[in-house]
Amino acid sequence: MAATLNYESGSYRDRDGRVFVDHDGGICRALSARALTEWNVVRQTRFFREALASQRVVSTETLSDSPQVADAVREGDWAGVLRHEVVPFVSYPFEWSFGMLQDAAILHLELLEQALAEDITLKDGTAYNVQWFGARPVFIDVASFERHNPRQAWAGYRQFCQTFLYPLMLQAYKNIPFQPWLRGCLDGITPQECRNLMSFRDFFRRGVPSHVWLHAKLQASRTVEESDSPRALSSSGFSKSLILANVAGLKRLIRGLRWKSAPSVWSEYGATNGYAPADGQKKEDFVRRAVQSRHWKLVWDLGCNTGAYSRIAAENADLVIAVDADHLAVERLYQSLKAAPAPGAMPILPLVNNLVDPSVGLGWRGAERKALADRGRPDLTLCLALIHHLVIGHGVPLREFLEWLAALRTSVVIEFVSKADPMVQRLLRGRRDNYADYEPEIFERLLSELFDVVHTESLASGARRLYFAKARCAS
Repeated sequence: MAATLNYESGSYRDRDGRVFVDHDGGICRALSARALTEWNVVRQTRFFREALASQRVVSTETLSDSPQVADAVREGDWAGVLRHEVVPFVSYPFEWSFGMLQDAAILHLELLEQALAEDITLKDGTAYNVQWFGARPVFIDVASFERHNPRQAWAGYRQFCQTFLYPLMLQAYKNIPFQPWLRGCLDGITPQECRNLMSFRDFFRRGVPSHVWLHAKLQASRTVEESDSPRALSSSGFSKSLILANVAGLKRLIRGLRWKSAPSVWSEYGATNGYAPADGQKKEDFVRRAVQSRHWKLVWDLGCNTGAYSRIAAENADLVIAVDADHLAVERLYQSLKAAPAPGAMPILPLVNNLVDPSVGLGWRGAERKALADRGRPDLTLCLALIHHLVIGHGVPLREFLEWLAALRTSVVIEFVSKADPMVQRLLRGRRDNYADYEPEIFERLLSELFDVVHTESLASGARRLYFAKARCAS
């Protein structure tokens, strides 16, 4: 089971340990005697110390004498306890952009390559073992490292293909979004599914014959069962040098994948939104005043586009979750954050998520992968040039959207765009206007019922008005 679940559940057990939240909110993992032995070997290696120092692996310490250690040892036959740095906000591969999944895959392969040089391997290959600190990927499942058995192949190869390689191939080779596939099956895309989506022409693309076609053929013929693959491959003379060659080949393959997407409807919004320069500056100033009114722990920027207002929010917030349904817009935001001198320094996490088709609770009892709001509720939410898309574009009742925001107990910076605005006229084109509730007077009344309106300001066009409103229960 991937370690992301462990970061979220109060208690989770696997064959090598149990993960729990300690009294101070820290993430702890109780280890079995076997797992503790492996950990003591791994933490002494040069590659692991360097990975910790460069923050590519989550900060981890061994606990020895504390109440939580005693409790963990008493509750189960555990031999030791690790305490990990807390991930600021848990995200999932089906919420990442192409570049995020690509960079997470490279991180995984680089760590495996460096580990093998000191006879350490990774027993898992899942994308869920990577999380994000801003635009910096971090490997979180330190217990996945163990000593390499010379008679065994890379046990995580199939997981790596299903949750990293195949999603990236589908996006790069077929322009098929991988997010719905990964959300639809937490185990990822199987070799047979990937093969079925490839045409004859795709057979000649890099990586398809060996990693897709042959993999699917072995699976279909059941020549190599999942549980028997290490034994079967070792009996065929599979060695560490072959694993390293496979890892090096995968790194070259994944680095070479490119998503050639045509401009999407909203990825160009920043250049085509119709704001006069004075109105654009006025809007930025309004948002900045609201952001500077106090320090915010968690800010959501819903419909963030390429993150102009996310950056303003980051000036006075611990973390900004920048959410948009447009994959290309989120990809551009991620690449701009990644290109910064310190990719993890700006506290912005970009995510692909659609408010009308959002990430929900998935996995065992719906708790392995949690809905967005269940992973951390915002104390400030930006809803700029968003409402008309939800109400007119997707038929969400205006009252329901505002009630949803109020239920989050969040303050809001929200923009109402009237029907006279060219962007709203574009949405209304070709459809009957059945949106009687979408009027500024009704919006203001509903907003005042649910929030304490602090400040409002109209833009010069007269078709757009900004509001800063505090949650009724906000401190």
